[in-house]
This record gives sequence, structure tokens and C-alpha cells, in this order.
Amino acid sequence: MRLKKLIIASLAVSAVVLSATAVPASAAPAPKSYANCAALNKVYPHGVGRAGARDKTSGKRVTNFRVDNNVYYYNDGVGPRHVGEHDLDRDNDGIACEK
Repeated sequence: MRLKKLIIASLAVSAVVLSATAVPASAAPAPKSYANCAALNKVYPHGVGRAGARDKTSGKRVTNFRVDNNVYYYNDGVGPRHVGEHDLDRDNDGIACEK
């Protein structure tokens, strides 16, 4: 009888643990090309940039934007541009639509 209770309890605990880990914490939006900076800033309020980007005017590292290389490369206009991709990093400092 005691073994049966132990098995049921361990199954219940494992079910709770598995269900808690199966839910993603906060999924980031899929990378896409935005039509303009207003649309990008609705999702990323301070802009989006690549890792290690520096502000072109001050030369210092900027830390208030979202670092996401995939989203940046969809919106910076570098490389082969596909239909619907826009150049939103006009000063080419590695940060698109910075505020």
C-alpha cells in the first residue's frame, strides 16, 4: 500500500514539473522586416541592433535598445535585399530606429 502511494505521488510531482517546463517563458516575436521606424518602435521601443553596436555620433556603446542580430539584419538593408525589406539603419551604426 505504501509503495502504491509513493508511485502515485512521484507521478503527480513529475506531471507538475513537466507541465511547468513545457510552457515557454516569453516568446520573442519572429524576426520580420518592418515598413518604417514607427512600426518597429511599437514592438521594440528603443530600436533594435546587433551585438556590440556603438552610437555613430558619440562613439559610445548604447545599451537601451534590444540586441537581436536576426531582426537587425532583416531591417538594416545590408546584403541582398528581398522584397519588403527596408533600410531602417540610415546612419549605419548597427542600431535600427534608435531613440
